[in-house]
Amino acid sequence: MNLKKLVKSIFYACFLLFSTAALAQTKVVTGKVTDAKDGSAVPNVSVLVKGTKQGTQTAADGTFKLTVAQNATTLTISSIGFATQEVSIVGKSSVDVALKAAASDQLEDIVVIGYGTARKKDLTGATATVSEKNFNKGIFTAPDQLIQGKVAGVQVIANGGQPGSANTIKIRGNSAVTGTGAPLYVIDGVALDGRSARPGLNAQNLGNTPAGNPLNFLNPSDIASMDVLKDAAATAIYGSRAAYGVVLITTKRGQSGQPKIDFGGSAGVSSIAKKIKVLNADQFKQALTYYGVSSTNNYGGNVDALDAILRSATTQSYNAAFSAGTENAKYRLSTSVLDQQGIVRKNDFKKYSASLSANFKMLDSKKLGLDFNIITSQYIENNAPVTNNAGAAGSLIGQALQWNPTLALKIGDSLVNVGGNSIINPLGMSEAYNDNSKVTSVLASLSPYYKFNSWLEYRMLYSINYSTGIRRASIQQKINLADVVGKGWASVGNSELITSQITHTLNFNKAVAKDLNLNAVVGYEYLKYQNKGSSQSGFGPAGGGFGNYGLDYTNYLQFSDPGSRGISSYIDPSSEIQSFFARAIFSYKGKYTLSATMRADGSSKFGVNNRYGYFPSISGAWNVSKENFFKSNLINDLRVRASWGKTGNQEFPAGSAQAKYSFTGPGAVNQVNNPNPDLKWQSDVQYNFGIDFSILKNKIFGSIEYFNKTTTDLLYPTIPIQPAPPGSVATWKNLDGQVINKGFEVSLNAAIIRSNDFNWDFGINASFIDNKVQNLSAIIPTGELSGQGITGTYSQTIRNGAPINSFFTKHFEGFDKATGLAIYTEDGYTRYLLGNPNPTTILGITTSVSYKKLTATLNFNGSFGQKIYNNTLNNVINVGSINGGRNIALSVFQDPIKESFANPVTASDRFIENGGYLKLANLTLNYNLGAVGKVFKAANVYVNGQNLLIFTKFTGFDPEVNVDKNVNGVPSVGIEYTPYPSARTFTFGVNFSL
Repeated sequence: MNLKKLVKSIFYACFLLFSTAALAQTKVVTGKVTDAKDGSAVPNVSVLVKGTKQGTQTAADGTFKLTVAQNATTLTISSIGFATQEVSIVGKSSVDVALKAAASDQLEDIVVIGYGTARKKDLTGATATVSEKNFNKGIFTAPDQLIQGKVAGVQVIANGGQPGSANTIKIRGNSAVTGTGAPLYVIDGVALDGRSARPGLNAQNLGNTPAGNPLNFLNPSDIASMDVLKDAAATAIYGSRAAYGVVLITTKRGQSGQPKIDFGGSAGVSSIAKKIKVLNADQFKQALTYYGVSSTNNYGGNVDALDAILRSATTQSYNAAFSAGTENAKYRLSTSVLDQQGIVRKNDFKKYSASLSANFKMLDSKKLGLDFNIITSQYIENNAPVTNNAGAAGSLIGQALQWNPTLALKIGDSLVNVGGNSIINPLGMSEAYNDNSKVTSVLASLSPYYKFNSWLEYRMLYSINYSTGIRRASIQQKINLADVVGKGWASVGNSELITSQITHTLNFNKAVAKDLNLNAVVGYEYLKYQNKGSSQSGFGPAGGGFGNYGLDYTNYLQFSDPGSRGISSYIDPSSEIQSFFARAIFSYKGKYTLSATMRADGSSKFGVNNRYGYFPSISGAWNVSKENFFKSNLINDLRVRASWGKTGNQEFPAGSAQAKYSFTGPGAVNQVNNPNPDLKWQSDVQYNFGIDFSILKNKIFGSIEYFNKTTTDLLYPTIPIQPAPPGSVATWKNLDGQVINKGFEVSLNAAIIRSNDFNWDFGINASFIDNKVQNLSAIIPTGELSGQGITGTYSQTIRNGAPINSFFTKHFEGFDKATGLAIYTEDGYTRYLLGNPNPTTILGITTSVSYKKLTATLNFNGSFGQKIYNNTLNNVINVGSINGGRNIALSVFQDPIKESFANPVTASDRFIENGGYLKLANLTLNYNLGAVGKVFKAANVYVNGQNLLIFTKFTGFDPEVNVDKNVNGVPSVGIEYTPYPSARTFTFGVNFSL
């Protein structure tokens, strides 16, 4: 062997010796990282050998695999939003780690803002983020109630208990003189229309049915987070649509890693949460004697008519999502089914939805990308005959409350009084009424982008939001409604909403000088809104009606009485918005932040002289805790903020600045409104001062805000003063005057206890709001009451020196003991301001307690300082009802003074009640099973209760109510009139991943 070969042999031998020794000194450690709160897998977690840079990250399913030195003893596990943990691996080859939420520096969080993202510490406006793990739990048809009670300054009211019904959302008070006053919703950059495609319905002899929720097409299980923009510094980037605040909804996206299936299923049961107290059969008999009413009204029975039209309702919900991908191609496909019965017979809500999102990075450089998202849904409703403005005939709830409790609803299989006198059998009404609607929606967006480098990105977004609805309603001819009995009635309505949007943005985020960072965006946007529809209705032919052929009348509506047949169609003028916008956020040394925004909106809705509106904002923040002079062991972070800005409102009918016409017959048109070339934007100017803080090693953090918002140039359709020339129509104008909302908001969150086995978190938010109208040139009435003897009476006013929508009516001083007649101040000839329907305090409380794998979460919400007009008590169950053989309120019967039947039915503050309440809205018990065998991962089971307890003095079903009693489009607030009752729901559910 020559020398060269000998050296090689020795080298290879040494190499094998050392390699074997090295291998003998290493080992492989595997494990899985989950969220301690719900057992879900946590991807992209850093797993490091303590004291080294050797490590890895967890995959999408939370698993990891790491080769470590044999003498390694500890792994350090860390991830944003979670407390860092150190885990011993001595004598272990596998570890499972449950990460707990960190009491971290909240100012480092990344939040979604208009057309981009930013670190929370770089924000200068008033914003709030609610992530999925903090959403309200339970069964919801739409996502707006996920954040009820979660954000200071945000009031969420369920207008009624019917599944799928609309909610009232107010951010920082009420300033809507026309329209809904609802915030702008933006889903993954796509702005929503704010309307529902479900056709409206004025049910014959019953009144207008409540509106549907425009967010019903969304699946709440697909939502990752909701960001609420409250002040003008945060909302001005949306300009003309941001006067009432903005809610940014971010949906879930696919994650890189191995394919994963997430599944959730639940089943629940609902029943009425609270009943209105009316007389039972025994009390009714006593009342007949007490009031001297004929005993012929005592039929000897014992029925609860409200119970007869209610039921224990069941609900089922199933959600499945499949996601997978690599860093360059991710996707997520989700499907869901919701089948929810209402607590009123023949009422249910079914929704089928699916969504697909994908994210791609292309080219070798991965600079070219494409985001794709499509959300589809169809929901089907069977609606009960519950309406907003029923007259003497009432609607279903009023009919049940009035029903004589001694009179059986059925004798054998036959319904009582159907086809008889004016008293409507509620069970018969339920059987005779059919109202079915179906709404189909598609929201699709395509967003290509190109990253020029790490700090400059161009993005284009194109979206189309299409929604169509059909509604079929009929009332059988057997029911004793005055116009329907013997004939029957049917109606079919269709509607179509289309919104298209194209947005171009250029985002810049870079240090432009030492310690100075610039986060900026410039953009162009174009939106177009289209709305059209049609309807047809008619009565059955005289002398026989529609007959009884086992079909719904809407299936042979062509055979209705030609003389009664009505056919109508409409198309709104298309409205378009063209916008240019820019925002710049300068941050210096992490101490000082300055932000400025400008948006120019041009809208076809406005007069030719005022097509464009300009919406600027400027704001700044100072991180005091970063200053060298600030030394505190108690306070970890302290920031002060200030902002000023201007936003607008264009929530009024398209074509209102033009001469608008409608057809009245073949070749005949009528003018709807006069043109106004000077019509301009309604304007909201708002300034805000805020303090963000974190103390006690970040265990307690929160914010305090002061805001002042002034709404001017109020949009309103002015009506000519009577007597007016024939053919006079409304003219939309900008009114003089202001609506001012100002107040304070406080948010406080605390990690009270943190330990391995036991944790306790607590959060509270409160807002204190003062509302006032000033400098208005004329009084605006609204809040029309309904019911026999009171139709056409307005109960609310918008006038100077008072809160918007203040109750304005007679002042009730009590009863004359001798006559039983009501006594009013100045004999009722003068009306007074007698209550504010807007809450002065809004409260939300959340607390979560966990022990090992069991977690209990409670959510309370409440509002105080507001009044509610009880139109139900005023007109449905008043004392006069018993004189006609109908039921009355227990409170009327128990009044110490016997009220006279001669007492006229009239509006007064006798029926204005304290509407303050505190509600245990949600309680969830969750048990984290974790991995079950080798198949099921992140499994947990839960029990949830909704609408469990309420503390209130209000005597109606629920003080969380807002029946639509608008007058000429001027909204009402805080009026209760035989609404659909609220439900108490208990749900059992399970979630797991595969």
